[in-house]
Amino acid sequence: MCGIIGYVGSKPVVPVIINGLRKLEYRGYDSAGLAVAQSGQVSIRRTPGKLSNLVHSLENEPLTGNYGIGHTRWATHGRPTEENAHPHRDCTGKIVVVHNGIIENYMELKTKLRQDNHRFVTETDTEVIAHLVESLMPEKPFQEAAAAALRQLRGSYAVCLLCADCPDTIITARSGPPLILGIGKDELLVASDVPALLEHTKEMYFMQDGEMAILTPQGVRVQNLQGEEIQISTQEVQWSAEMAEKGGYSHFMLKEIFEQPRCVQESVAGRISLESGEILLDEANLPKEALEKIDRIHIIACGTSWHAGLVGKFLIEDLARIPVEIDYGSEFRYRNPLVDENSLVIAISQSGETADTLAAAREAKMKKARILSICNVVGSMLSRESDGTLYIRSGPEIGVASTKAFTCQLMVLLLVALYLSQERKLIKPEQKLDLVSDLAKLPECMNWILSQNSLYEDIAKEIYRYNNALYIGRGIHYPIALEGALKLKEISYIHAEGYPAGEMKHGPNALIDSNLPVVGLAARDKRNPKSVLRYEKMISNIEEVRAREGILIALASEDDDRIHEVAEHVIPIPATSDYLLPVLMSVPLQLLAYHIALLRDCDVDQPRNLAKSVTVE
Repeated sequence: MCGIIGYVGSKPVVPVIINGLRKLEYRGYDSAGLAVAQSGQVSIRRTPGKLSNLVHSLENEPLTGNYGIGHTRWATHGRPTEENAHPHRDCTGKIVVVHNGIIENYMELKTKLRQDNHRFVTETDTEVIAHLVESLMPEKPFQEAAAAALRQLRGSYAVCLLCADCPDTIITARSGPPLILGIGKDELLVASDVPALLEHTKEMYFMQDGEMAILTPQGVRVQNLQGEEIQISTQEVQWSAEMAEKGGYSHFMLKEIFEQPRCVQESVAGRISLESGEILLDEANLPKEALEKIDRIHIIACGTSWHAGLVGKFLIEDLARIPVEIDYGSEFRYRNPLVDENSLVIAISQSGETADTLAAAREAKMKKARILSICNVVGSMLSRESDGTLYIRSGPEIGVASTKAFTCQLMVLLLVALYLSQERKLIKPEQKLDLVSDLAKLPECMNWILSQNSLYEDIAKEIYRYNNALYIGRGIHYPIALEGALKLKEISYIHAEGYPAGEMKHGPNALIDSNLPVVGLAARDKRNPKSVLRYEKMISNIEEVRAREGILIALASEDDDRIHEVAEHVIPIPATSDYLLPVLMSVPLQLLAYHIALLRDCDVDQPRNLAKSVTVE
């Protein structure tokens, strides 16, 4: 996920671009850059790290120009270095591009361009776009060359292009990631999100896939990639800053739930090779000598992050065969934990500022443990105090009830488990490739689950009046039962409990009657014998609930015909790896809680007595 902005107008261009990038910084934190043009010359400034590094560079050596483009980046192809930061240029230095997305056929294009003596200087897929346009320009004008180049791309992209030989012109196009045109008085802008435009105009056009726009001081022309003009209708955005951030959704929580297919894709981008299955986690800063010393892992977290950590325990122990303890941050430092220089402590916090988790990490550091943090906010206290940090890349999460941060934490923990297994030479290449194949399909599966939203609404209408609920699961699904119950109690104020299904006979069965909704997690991976065995045991637990007249809601694999015989309500889950089922099952549980909270007239985004980040103990 990256942020893009472009400007043509009468204002000083550099402040416009920098202020726009500030509004987009949630879309990328590892590098930033801009290109401005004046008098047939293009000037570029790029810096690794946060946007503040770019601002500092411009304060020391100012740039001026009449128009320009800017970019803030999450690395996908290529490390987060100055060389790989956007914008990128062609061989002449006159054609400049910024890009959000992934060009799937970039190696094929790069090989052909190299044969034609094009010189590449970065590790990115983006650079190929500038060289491709350059290769077409001797015979075509800039606009036609850009369209012809874009027609050759496969994958997803939002791009802005400028050329020193085509003054006061920005070309922008979309195929996948968002792009919005801002139509102001004597100025035109383009950006990845509305907040970057609101300072200048509320008149906007939301570009569609396959469209290309040409911005000049004379106005904007929108066409398809074949050059056919498209008549557009702008709309006046009457949003407050808060509403703009909601992107038109009624609640931040709903927006963040629906962002998850893109977010989980971003969380693994650049960290796994789709060809070899190799896991690349340089940011974790786990050199070989450190890995060889690790004989145990401690995961510390609070709330939703603790549930993610519990899934992580299952993943790491199963894949990497390293013993894992999971602790609440608020308890860890009060029990004199057995931690030493051979321990790896994984601290999980969305904000990176959770007081209990920070205190626990500091306690572990005092005991000489190595600290790996998993968080969302770049430059947070936890990341600064860790030996290595893996950012989950979910973008800002405003809703108090965590949704997209949770699923992204699950993805990063899976990468950690796979990386440890890979480095310990435990996982077979074919197993990794199978999992990579399932990972590639995960966003599509999540989108399908989201498309069933009306089903969750209907179930919510059946159960929202009850004041208690029980969530049950086995093995790696047990933490998702805990998380589902937490979501419900957080935003609907229903007393809900997550429980390991095998423990039902040890007490909870006494609670079941016709007034108790019970959510059973029964999806399975047919390829995994342990998953099939877990499913058979779950069916027995579901039968127990049925015998006691509980109101049963089952999450089950979409090809499971048997479940309909025992469950009153069934939520289908697409087939995937056992390691990915927790991610998929989290989504309907989030939406179920959301719709129940609405029906109970609760404040979804700001539930009572809770805050987004717990920064005091």
